[in-house]
Amino acid sequence: MQLREKQKAKATYGMLERQFGRFFEVAARKKEATGEFLMVLLERRLDNVVHKLGFAPSRASARELINHGHFLVNGRKVDIPSYLLKPKDSIMLREKSKDVPMVKTSLERTDPKILPAWLSLDKEILQGSVERYPTREEITTPIQERLIVELYSK
Repeated sequence: MQLREKQKAKATYGMLERQFGRFFEVAARKKEATGEFLMVLLERRLDNVVHKLGFAPSRASARELINHGHFLVNGRKVDIPSYLLKPKDSIMLREKSKDVPMVKTSLERTDPKILPAWLSLDKEILQGSVERYPTREEITTPIQERLIVELYSK
């Protein structure tokens, strides 16, 4: 059961074992509850935020767009999908990437009113930002982080 939950989390966020283990180690070193902080870390990844903002239809396609250098974070090109965003970071589509068909279609389907409260999006200038860290209640991914913590603590 615990292993299945970890596999589900890795598959959801598109991570391999080694990277997921590093994220868990970072979460375990913090004073906050390990499971909750792990989920907050996973949600703050650039590929997840790009997907949540509606620039990409899935996390996998967001990862591909990021790898190809289509996004700027605070005005600088970032091509690392696991880049961790902080509050007040802005995510913007590069000027020459604004005509990518996948991005256009995905943005047409995105309603800024249903974005998570910790994110904001300006569809006119194709820019999103992280307003604050998400709380566990705002993370809708159906993962029981308690089981993952139990698995790693054995």
